[in-house]
Amino acid sequence: MDLTESAADRAFRDEVRTWLAEHLVGEWCDLQGLGGPGRDHEAFEERLAWNRLLAEHGWTCLGWPEEYGGRGLSLWQQVIFHEEYARADAPHGVNHLGETLLGPTLIAFGSDAQKERFLPRIRAVEELWAQGYSEPDAGSDLANVQTKARLEGDEWLVDGQKVWTSNAHLSDWCFVIARTEPGSTRHHGLSFLLVPLRQDGVEIRPIEQLTSGSEFNEVFFTGARTSADLVVGEPGQGWGVAMGLLGFERGVSTLGQTVGFARELDDVVARARQNGSIDDPVVRDRLARLKVELSAIRSFALRALALVEGGQDSAAGGGAGSIFKLAWANWHRQLGEVAMDVAGASGLLTQGTSTPYDLDEHQRLYLFSRSDTIYGGSDEVQKNILAERVLGLPKEPRG
Repeated sequence: MDLTESAADRAFRDEVRTWLAEHLVGEWCDLQGLGGPGRDHEAFEERLAWNRLLAEHGWTCLGWPEEYGGRGLSLWQQVIFHEEYARADAPHGVNHLGETLLGPTLIAFGSDAQKERFLPRIRAVEELWAQGYSEPDAGSDLANVQTKARLEGDEWLVDGQKVWTSNAHLSDWCFVIARTEPGSTRHHGLSFLLVPLRQDGVEIRPIEQLTSGSEFNEVFFTGARTSADLVVGEPGQGWGVAMGLLGFERGVSTLGQTVGFARELDDVVARARQNGSIDDPVVRDRLARLKVELSAIRSFALRALALVEGGQDSAAGGGAGSIFKLAWANWHRQLGEVAMDVAGASGLLTQGTSTPYDLDEHQRLYLFSRSDTIYGGSDEVQKNILAERVLGLPKEPRG
């Protein structure tokens, strides 16, 4: 893998850096750093406006083919954009699921009418999307979903419940895996439906977190309706579409996120220097290990992306995506633990008097990073993928 940037790549990096420096000023400057994990509620309307400004200038959907409104950039140039975006501490996006997951899925599996209807609005950040996969009794076991949909006339009627639905309360649409063939089991008889959320048949209940945010939601479908033609792929063949969607989550944006991780680590080191805990050899060793491990994680991710780009790996088949998820999620959780050890007794005290309490950045880091090994595919699921699909070990017994 050659990580040497070409002249075109260097020019592109300069273009991104210059644009951000020229535009992340004035009212936009106040948004820097807002909206990260566990903080999706921060300045949402302002961040939405910022994302629409990005769209106006061609900075959304960078990897989409040009015929669908994207820029057709290489994987490495997408990485460059996300790295520079993170270095600028620009506000976190509001349309990740639409841009990086649903959009590429529609390009690969959607009908011409679906592409024409949805892709321009995703690119322009005019419609926001949520993901209707997890369920109370299924969790990350997608083949065990119980949400049902039946076709009546020219509409699908959806009944069931989804949970941990990120930003459903802020979204316009949800892509939903539902069982459309009565009596079917496991991955058979599932369909991939596009369902509007702003209707009487949908109830969204935010789930409050320890960090006082509530980006996760329970979503209840009770006779929710969507048009008969808003099934992606063939009815009953949704498993293949769902797996295809997961394959598009290749870690490009998360690679940029490692820049943010490095900033968080630097902040913890600065606090350790300020309060003297850096003089503890154990603390110093743990901080050094975190720095080395983060460099290794980034190098592995770049190698994995290069293999994907070259067609030598896939998100599940070769295990690169699962290894990357395990690596960065556990690293980030360890960072949160070290941050609390560095804070010492002061880390046990909340800040201010607002309701219910204020957290400093390291307290929030510690609490939210506990979820890193659960969301986006738990550690257990990632290990099962590696064991069964990569190493060829016997499948886990199912009761």
